[in-house]
Amino acid sequence: MSTSSKLSKNEVDALISGLDEGDNSAVGSESISSDKKIRDFQFGSDDLSLLGDYYALRVINERFARFSRTVFQPMLRLQPRVTALNPTVKTFEDYSFSSESFMSLTLARIEFLRGNLMMVISPDLISKLTNAYYGGNLGLMKGGRRPEFTSTETRIIEIITEGLIESLDVAWSELIKLEFSDISREENLQFVSFVEDSEQVICCSFEIQLPGTEAAAFDVLYPLQTLKPIAAQLRSRMQSDSVGSLSWTERLQNAVFNVPLSCTARLTTVEKSMAKILSYKNDDILPITINGPLDFVVEDRELFDAELGDVGGTLAISLLKENVSKR
Repeated sequence: MSTSSKLSKNEVDALISGLDEGDNSAVGSESISSDKKIRDFQFGSDDLSLLGDYYALRVINERFARFSRTVFQPMLRLQPRVTALNPTVKTFEDYSFSSESFMSLTLARIEFLRGNLMMVISPDLISKLTNAYYGGNLGLMKGGRRPEFTSTETRIIEIITEGLIESLDVAWSELIKLEFSDISREENLQFVSFVEDSEQVICCSFEIQLPGTEAAAFDVLYPLQTLKPIAAQLRSRMQSDSVGSLSWTERLQNAVFNVPLSCTARLTTVEKSMAKILSYKNDDILPITINGPLDFVVEDRELFDAELGDVGGTLAISLLKENVSKR
């Protein structure tokens, strides 16, 4: 090559001919030769094997599917069955082409990975959830295309997406701690600012079994470039039930501890004959005698001996002794 900073005509022709030969050889680069056990590599192509078989991502999706059941329970008045489908990789242009333009789109910022995710929910599912939430028929659907969601449906979308993002945060917590912020919403795939059309995204689809009607689905999209920094973790064989069991135990414990119990401070107990009780009428006075401590009763069980008093001018009781034998 010449020492000059400019290429000569022969050098330019050699480069062009080399590019042409590379294009012709690229046709057979995807096939494996029978006499060698290697595959030709072409720089610039996306190597999807970097993320392995998405094992950790599939486990996270299974957890998210279990956690998301509680998000739909207030609307459906039951916990539906949510199934996580296998993740797929496609360009955003292909995904947009196969989807309707009018959808519920929720974008959330992933601070740790410095990227975004997008949650896609069909308007039919939003209509069904809105009808069920207000006591309507789950199978009733609005006909025709709509330009936008109603204010009621918008509120339902906010409730659903906020709950799903919280569930997603819990599902990811065993692998890596992610924080989702800057939540924004859009209603048209053509106007959403997510990734370029040529960029590849990982599509995680979830199917919801609805009673009395056909199943519905929603998607969670991750840009491939966003998940590449944690490719090693996504290839790991993480336990599929550690977070789920821990979360289930905590949720069960919280549910038990939040059960309302009836508490009564029993002043005294008197015995009267049937004839005396039948003779009572309005404005009668029944004398009683309070002897000893009071009984602090929880659901018909005398748990403590108590003493009557006041605190700041308000009647109160002081728990003196626990009745261990009556627990």
